[in-house]
Amino acid sequence: MQLIITEKPRASLTIASALADSAVKKKSVSGVPYYEFMRKGKKIVVACAVGHLFGMAEKEKSGKYPVGELAWKPKETFAKKYAAVIKRLAKNADDFVIACDYDIEGEIIGLNILRFLCNQKDAKRMKFSTLTKPELVSAYEKAATNINWGQAIAGETRHNLDFMYGISLSRALMQAIKKGGIFRKLSIGRVQGPALAILAAKEKAIQQFKPTPYWHVSLLIVNGKEILLAYPKNILKEKELGEFKKLEGQEAVAETVKEEVAWMPLPPFDLTTLQTEAYKFLGLTPSQVLQIAQTLYLEGLISYPRTSSQKLPAAIGYRKILQQLQKMFPQFAKNLERRTPAEGKQSDPAHPAIYPTGQKPKNLDDAEQAVYELILRRFLACFAEDAIIENQKIVVKVGGKQFSAKGLKIKRKGWLDVYLARVDEVILPDVNGKVRIKEVKIEEKETQPPKRYSPASLVSELTKRKLGTKGTRAMILDTLYERGYVRDRSIVVTTLGLTVEEALEKYSPLILDEELTRKVEEKMDKIRAESDIKKIQKEKVQTLKEARKVLEKISKQLKENEELIGKELVAAYKITREKEREDNIFDKCDCGGNLMVRYSKKSGKRFVACSGYPKCTITFPLPQQGYIKKAEKTCERCGKRMITVLKRGRRPWTLCFTGCGFKKD
Repeated sequence: MQLIITEKPRASLTIASALADSAVKKKSVSGVPYYEFMRKGKKIVVACAVGHLFGMAEKEKSGKYPVGELAWKPKETFAKKYAAVIKRLAKNADDFVIACDYDIEGEIIGLNILRFLCNQKDAKRMKFSTLTKPELVSAYEKAATNINWGQAIAGETRHNLDFMYGISLSRALMQAIKKGGIFRKLSIGRVQGPALAILAAKEKAIQQFKPTPYWHVSLLIVNGKEILLAYPKNILKEKELGEFKKLEGQEAVAETVKEEVAWMPLPPFDLTTLQTEAYKFLGLTPSQVLQIAQTLYLEGLISYPRTSSQKLPAAIGYRKILQQLQKMFPQFAKNLERRTPAEGKQSDPAHPAIYPTGQKPKNLDDAEQAVYELILRRFLACFAEDAIIENQKIVVKVGGKQFSAKGLKIKRKGWLDVYLARVDEVILPDVNGKVRIKEVKIEEKETQPPKRYSPASLVSELTKRKLGTKGTRAMILDTLYERGYVRDRSIVVTTLGLTVEEALEKYSPLILDEELTRKVEEKMDKIRAESDIKKIQKEKVQTLKEARKVLEKISKQLKENEELIGKELVAAYKITREKEREDNIFDKCDCGGNLMVRYSKKSGKRFVACSGYPKCTITFPLPQQGYIKKAEKTCERCGKRMITVLKRGRRPWTLCFTGCGFKKD
């Protein structure tokens, strides 16, 4: 019997259905499904995990930092049921195939199942980017004889490092604030630290910003029509404005310059660009987009989303996909004249850019439909004609100064007719020869503070700085929200977040060092690209040894300053908590007070209570995990203001805090 192991339940059914010569038999043990079928006379069973069945943990729990020796241990969740089923099925198998997602996480999931549940040292490996029948059959028939050891050991090394740093440093912060008499779940990690530092630097720049005045000068010229032309530089000294005022009433010579340019289509989506565009057009956060894209992938509608590629190789069969999509979506399939798609520079060794498979979507909710359509349009646009744009510019030179107005005319839409690019036409008249300066307009303005990061722009910034991975950047941001370090979609760093960053910068700046984190990612890439197992293992040992040495240095610094850090964190926590309470006055209490977030002095748990608490005894429980904010909606059942919970790894959901049971996803 051959045992094929998949990463998720939905994928197992799809793979079984694709490979079976006849009907697939669904079986289950303790509610865990698996599938049996025959292929070319051979019995095959497809079993599934639910993501990671094993997690990194200390061999012996200590509660101290830095953590001690680490080992993989079974997850004490419903994952145990899936592990038990795989272990049972493995006893009757003589051939093993790993069919998890083809990336670092998928490889380590497969490796752990092989060695801890199947008692195997290696297995065949399927590699695929879509869950379509042709690709799955090809991946099965051309399966590698070994798992990808570079990916697997890189994954194991990363999990070691993330646990070693994350748990050790988080324990340090929690022990420090505990010394100040408060229990609060705090965390920091090797990527979370630099991410917080990036946000804190922006927050400090905004707080320290002092606006300065400047003047913007433009000319209103007359040539049959009135046209406004701008001076390209801001005027910083008021005394210089006199020179411009003298121009009023003078004559000048205008010239209209036109240039026709071709705009190539935008490249196909990699994950970061998809997250950025979905935020811009659909208002979805990076974590929402990743979750939706994963669902679309498991439904067989798009290719694997965790990719950094902007390439569409001919091997994916894009001509056939185009034909299918043109039939299903003729309203989007316009001007598809390119024989080969427009592409970007980025590539990924494991997967191509994100593209629709050509399968017909069914039963998608509004958000899923919107993300699918965005991916569809971007893919189709890659095959569309160039857009032809006429850049227009009216130039007036007078008094030794040049003024101009810029316009844009779309002469051929091309791919702009397919994708949702925002291009506003500004069509200028032809103005050549003498004109009269009717008025000099002077507008006083002030310089503006730096623009805050949005969730999408932060993920883009982390990508640019090579911090984190394609799949973890959105989760890192979610964690910052959960811990109360940041708030709002236009990201504001709280007093607690600033204090954590400042304390680490003061007492152990290595935690925030981008270069340290970047070097780790480079080592992961080196391990991943290596094929010699001995070299891979040697690199892993050396990487972990160096990381342990740095961690011990950091831990020593934190222990020496634990009490000082604790005092600073307690003060910041109280300010942040008070601000959170003020921002989250959810509704009026029956007694006339305000219903708001409060915290138990003993357990630290949050709940909703009246501003008159404990005299007013009305209370309501709250979810203990995730960032909570006041929703715009009111409950359809009880009329109270609802709350929205942002939690790592799942979509935001809106619910009524009164316990009436009304929820709205």
